[in-house]
Amino acid sequence: MTRLPLFGQTGKMTWRMLASVLGGQALIILLGALLARGHAIADGADNAQTLLWAGCGLAVLAFVAAGLLRGPLGLPLGWLVQLLTWLSAFVVPAMIGVGLVFTGLWVLCLVKGQEVDAMMAARARDAETAR
Repeated sequence: MTRLPLFGQTGKMTWRMLASVLGGQALIILLGALLARGHAIADGADNAQTLLWAGCGLAVLAFVAAGLLRGPLGLPLGWLVQLLTWLSAFVVPAMIGVGLVFTGLWVLCLVKGQEVDAMMAARARDAETAR
């Protein structure tokens, strides 16, 4: 298995794949924020708006991380989004499923993206030496 980087820049295919994961995850997090707000209102809690804004903030962080994946800040922010998604399961237990699916996709795309980037680099080197 390839090493899972926690920081640094990623290759072209890797950041494309990871950005897709974070974009989809952000949309699901927004739905989770609405669910948390609805449950809080139904329970008569006073923190309904706070839960909504916290979920929206996490979704915006996911979108920002997706946009920053070309640079060195995107990967750590992506891992932070994964961690915060898991922590949001304390508020909305259904986020455990979201965490399982999207953290699994995150790791898969990170590993496979690195493999594809390595193959593309090898192909470019072969084409350069063939000249």
